[in-house]
Amino acid sequence: LYRECWEMRKKTLGEDHPDTLDSIFNIACALDSQGKYAESEALYRECWEMRKKTLGEDHPDTLDSIFNIACALDSQGKYAES
Repeated sequence: LYRECWEMRKKTLGEDHPDTLDSIFNIACALDSQGKYAESEALYRECWEMRKKTLGEDHPDTLDSIFNIACALDSQGKYAES
């Protein structure tokens, strides 16, 4: 359902809309909860890049993305990167 919502938001709101980015973030969280850390990391990174561009580097949502990338890296044992 998260992916369906993401696709619908991309069509109606555009790829850079904050609600669309929230959908990417939610998919990444769901993957993380399933233990799919590499997949979640990739989506967190995609979300982070888009949020930096649309919301700015200091926006709380952008900072949440960075934090979740670090958590995904940590879960994969990539401690130096995280």
